[in-house]
Amino acid sequence: METSLVLFSQLNMCESKEKTFFRLMHGSGKEETSKEAKTRAKEKRNRLSLLVQKAEFHTDTHSNRPGHSGKESRVLLEEAKRWGESFDKLLSHRDGLEAFTRFLKTEFSEENIEFWKACEDFKKIKEPQQITCQARAIFEKFIQNDAPQEVNLDFHTKEVITKSITHPTLHSFDAAQSRVYQLMEQDSYTRFLKSDIYLDLLEGRPRRPTNLRRRSRSFTCSEFQDVKSDVAIWL
Repeated sequence: METSLVLFSQLNMCESKEKTFFRLMHGSGKEETSKEAKTRAKEKRNRLSLLVQKAEFHTDTHSNRPGHSGKESRVLLEEAKRWGESFDKLLSHRDGLEAFTRFLKTEFSEENIEFWKACEDFKKIKEPQQITCQARAIFEKFIQNDAPQEVNLDFHTKEVITKSITHPTLHSFDAAQSRVYQLMEQDSYTRFLKSDIYLDLLEGRPRRPTNLRRRSRSFTCSEFQDVKSDVAIWL
């Protein structure tokens, strides 16, 4: 009787040890599996990171190739040289128009080029209702007395536009646009060709911050006839 009890006890101990061993082995397997999964995931992340870095490096290298930027610089240089040939060539090129606009802003006279561009867009309108609406907008912004961006026009030109604004045509602003064009060509354009903005383009220098400076008002011929000693110069 005692022997059987001892054997039973020994059997239970063996079963307990086997279960314990199994649990240890099973748990170790899970731990190893978890470690392997983490290792594989880390390797995948490293490979993806490496691929992204290579792609970014390739893109930057391609966009910053000397030949690529050099070609664009040469094209811009050739165009910039043509801008010095005539004012019309300057305004007919997108980059030239942008550079000239930046220059006029430094002299606080950008209203001239803005008016000229508005007239160019106005002449392309096809709908009659849009002609009337846009003509009124141009008149109120650039022509009428104390307009937000009033351009410098002689009295006669302004009077003609004022009388015709109720029934405008696509040519209502031709005379004013021509006058402003001449003022820019004879005055602002000559200074633009000597400015840092233009010379930097010719010499391939990077764009520098533009310095704003005061300017004196450009009088028209008719205004010179009526000028008096107490006339204040605009700054």
